[in-house]
Amino acid sequence: MTLNELRFIVAVAQERNFRRAAEKSFISQPALSLAIQKLEEELGLKIFERGNSEVTPTTVGIAIIEQAQRVLEEAGQIREIAKQGQNQLSTPLRVGIIHSAGPYLLPDLIPALKKIAPQMALEVEENITANLESQLRNGKLDVIIIALPFSDNGILSRALYDENFEVVVNNEHHWVSRRSIKPQELAGEKVLLLDSGHCFSNQVAEACPDLQRKGAETQHGTSLETIRNMVASGLGITVLPASANSARYRSRLLKVIPFTKPMPARRIALAWRKSFARTQAIDALAAAINAAKITGIQTLE
Repeated sequence: MTLNELRFIVAVAQERNFRRAAEKSFISQPALSLAIQKLEEELGLKIFERGNSEVTPTTVGIAIIEQAQRVLEEAGQIREIAKQGQNQLSTPLRVGIIHSAGPYLLPDLIPALKKIAPQMALEVEENITANLESQLRNGKLDVIIIALPFSDNGILSRALYDENFEVVVNNEHHWVSRRSIKPQELAGEKVLLLDSGHCFSNQVAEACPDLQRKGAETQHGTSLETIRNMVASGLGITVLPASANSARYRSRLLKVIPFTKPMPARRIALAWRKSFARTQAIDALAAAINAAKITGIQTLE
């Protein structure tokens, strides 16, 4: 069974005539008739009933012709995919990104990507790492932007940048005049963090292990921006990634204070399936992040 044989039976079904179907298929009538006869013999049934004036599909032939049409349509889609593959930057890229990076990376990333790959739009999914990994594995996402460490079979990763963590307090807090904060000091304060499941909260807890001891007071919020506003209102203090503290996000009600050295930090990376063929799209995304010049990060390329 070949695609040409499927094309021939579809043409005959449309024309209800072997001669016209042969002309439409740019083949001689005897050759078309022989190809269809061969297919019928292979399948062990008649696809068409031949009459003096018209050819009509049999009952089972109708189902075969409908399936043949679907197969030919899918084959056409393969050609379209191949055309798109020749220009890997001409179609949208499905990108997942963690909550603690998306709002601070995307505003500078998108303009930078427009210059590098103007035809490649981004379809963005913001979620926690576990959900992004699942969507990457099942093919719903092409690439994800996550914090390291991240390793799994079948997944490749590429480090993008490092960024320090910073303490944020309101202007009435007793630390407002401090020039730096030791990580262990956080355990004596009410610290606002993202809900459990967010990798950033886990990284802050690892950097400031005293926060995990019994008696340390922490409260959780749904987003970094919600937490920032809660700190401004006087509910407590927080730790944010440096990219979240650039000038566009700062408030006159808040003070940003660095940690003492060595400063707690995280490394952000791209991750994608080994089988993902659009390597040029991965390179373009990495190059755009490097070109975006986001405040507070140290690029690695």
